[in-house]
Amino acid sequence: MMTLHPKVIDLTLDRVHRLLAALGNPEKSLPPVIHIAGTNGKGSTQAMIRAGLEASGKTVHAYTSPHLARFHERIRLAGELISEPALTALLDECVQANGPDEITFFEITTCAALLAFARTAADYTLLEVGLGGRLDATNVVENPALTIITPVSMDHEAFLGDTLAKIAGEKAGIIKRGVPVIVGPQSEEGLAVIEDRAARLGAPVFAYGQHWTVWEERNLLVYQDENGLLDLPPPVLPGLHQFQNAGMAIAALRLLGSGERSCEAAVTKAVWPARMQRLKHGPLVEAAPSVELWLDGGHNPAGGEAVAATLARMPSRETNLICGMLNTKDVRGYMAPLAGQVSKLHAVSIPGEKNTLPAEATRDAAQAVGISAETADSVAAALVQIVASNPQARVLICGSLYLAGAILRENG
Repeated sequence: MMTLHPKVIDLTLDRVHRLLAALGNPEKSLPPVIHIAGTNGKGSTQAMIRAGLEASGKTVHAYTSPHLARFHERIRLAGELISEPALTALLDECVQANGPDEITFFEITTCAALLAFARTAADYTLLEVGLGGRLDATNVVENPALTIITPVSMDHEAFLGDTLAKIAGEKAGIIKRGVPVIVGPQSEEGLAVIEDRAARLGAPVFAYGQHWTVWEERNLLVYQDENGLLDLPPPVLPGLHQFQNAGMAIAALRLLGSGERSCEAAVTKAVWPARMQRLKHGPLVEAAPSVELWLDGGHNPAGGEAVAATLARMPSRETNLICGMLNTKDVRGYMAPLAGQVSKLHAVSIPGEKNTLPAEATRDAAQAVGISAETADSVAAALVQIVASNPQARVLICGSLYLAGAILRENG
């Protein structure tokens, strides 16, 4: 697939509409769609919504990107990851229907997912935007049941614009006429753009701080909207930012008519790898059994702030980063919030990724924001260096979902 359809970002919907028409327009036959856009928190919010719906007995399709260890993670049919035979048959069908016409990798695989969802019974379809929103390949559903815009921050400026207002405008492109939109915490300028589009389309807005709110109190999650107050356990996904993600998920569940049992399941049963995930098994853990080993795929300034806030709340322990990033990211912006929380950074190149930032450049960026840093040939080599200095250290492997995926594949 990558050979036939190069992984090139080219934001337009023409190719997607053409292929979907050739496939019989499966996007018109989906179970009710919940469409999620935003810069950070899309995957975690989707995972919580899915956990909540499934706890109430609903069957749920889910589409997400990118994958971490295996492509199949992107397509979940009625609760189960798509099988190899089903995926192969779908991709073959889409390639045949597309013929010689140009199309990107993300577009054709999104069409395959929509085709799978249309052919499999379920109660809901969760669609996560790949990039932006307005011209993203997922933005072909005319009448979703609900849209969600998670926090918007600076990322992918080359494609979405160089201001928060421009980026928010692209994300707000998923808002549909008359369809409720849940809005997570936003900057003032981002919120203004989102509310303006919603008003023009007559889409009811349920915004954080206005129509619902969420906070931590005595290690509980407290959620409040016009229908009342909920006291729930803290999110099982680590990090204070997960309270906000949980708030968006709970707002969605309440709007869909789910009760407190579903809301509690959303925060206690959600699973989302590589978001401050504690690694407890595998070769890396066995090589450093006394190390507290974590994995996170955040890669932009907001992601760095979220990781820093999470580390600040952990018990005091010497913390080392093993970091690899892409050359398309704001590396210093990601690292700056982490400077006060870590002792040292070990920079690596992401294995098998042509767009990796060289380890030396990652090291230099860390040093520029005040983090002591050195390079390592691999994650395993960096871990050896850390253990030699402090066998009891906390180690966070971070900087990219592509690095996180490589770790999950190698570490089992």
